Amino acid sequence: MRIFLGITGASGAPYAVRLLQALVRADCEVGLCASGAGIEVIGTEVYGDQRLPRDEVLARVTEGAGAAVTVYDPGDWGSPYASGSAKVDGYVICPCSMSTLGTIASGAMQNLIHRAASVALKEERKLVLMPRETPLSTIHLQTMLTAKRAGATILFLAPGFYHGAESVEDLVDFIVGRALDQLGVENALIKRWGSE
Repeated sequence: MRIFLGITGASGAPYAVRLLQALVRADCEVGLCASGAGIEVIGTEVYGDQRLPRDEVLARVTEGAGAAVTVYDPGDWGSPYASGSAKVDGYVICPCSMSTLGTIASGAMQNLIHRAASVALKEERKLVLMPRETPLSTIHLQTMLTAKRAGATILFLAPGFYHGAESVEDLVDFIVGRALDQLGVENALIKRWGSE
């Protein structure tokens, strides 16, 4: 499968890093694009240093992925993910900032992440937006509804607790497993409800 992964500046970078690892393990071809704010959040939440240079953050995030991951600059309008003519199986933005969600819902495109999401919507392909903001304003709720009505799946970064999580990693895997399900990627990250 060919998947686009956009990482923006909302809290929730551990979800994005784990999602990337899971996509690579599932033999997906991943196009990765992180916004400037996304890089800062990864640096802060995953590596404990928001001042890490972009290249170093991306090198750490993609370590061990080999040719499965291609990193794209947010200004790379020549990326295959910027065009509907490229065959892409799914698009996911994790975490998805409310700024990014608002831009997508308005139809505006300021970078490759916005453009890829716009392509997914216009081509009626799978688009999973994973916001984490809390509490939510009326504007946030209306924006999510607009995106949902346009064809996006809103998968909130709010893990369930019924599966017997024993660690933060288990809670992250719960959400990542749900994202993989939405993308149609087989996985066994979480115990399924009703399974032994």
